[in-house]
Amino acid sequence: MTGSELDTVAHEIRRCRLCADRFAATATAHVPRPVVWFRAQARILIAGQAPGTRVHASGRPFTDPSGERLRDWLGMDDATFYDRERVAIVPMAFCFPGQDGRGADLPPPPLCARTWHRRVMAALPDLRLTILVGGYAQRWHLGTKAPVTRVVAGWRDHAPRLFPLPHPSWRNTAWLKKNPWFETDLLPVLRARVQEVLDDRDDTD
Repeated sequence: MTGSELDTVAHEIRRCRLCADRFAATATAHVPRPVVWFRAQARILIAGQAPGTRVHASGRPFTDPSGERLRDWLGMDDATFYDRERVAIVPMAFCFPGQDGRGADLPPPPLCARTWHRRVMAALPDLRLTILVGGYAQRWHLGTKAPVTRVVAGWRDHAPRLFPLPHPSWRNTAWLKKNPWFETDLLPVLRARVQEVLDDRDDTD
């Protein structure tokens, strides 16, 4: 797929309204706002879950405390993280799915991944590192139904081309305390790999 064809896919995603009725029926009663953040030259893929309320408002991925924690995990500053020539951010749903009556975020609609994900992945031929953030991305990319803890604990089976991570939400702070190996064993290797891929791209530019 050429860069112009990728631009066409991105344009189609931004105009997508397949879930408009679904979103209107949620407690947030919001309209679709696809957040598209990728270019064909990217070497690093961050596959996440779906935009939250803050990202829905900003139109920019991971503009929230989860994003701050994720950038710390990766050892990336904001400028590098948001450089679409280096980093593609492709969630399992491009729009905020909404909230239920108790204020909890709804899961990403499977329709979004079925409609767009394979086309986008085919448009990113130069990926050297894929980071799977949370269970939804891990199930799609790895074809696994295993719990997130088991998948992340088996990270060595996928490195150095792929690293599964828990979601960086504050809700997972207790998980991090229960699994100290994540910060002591996985993160140093991941940060080194991120830097290796970034440095290689810088050398070839």
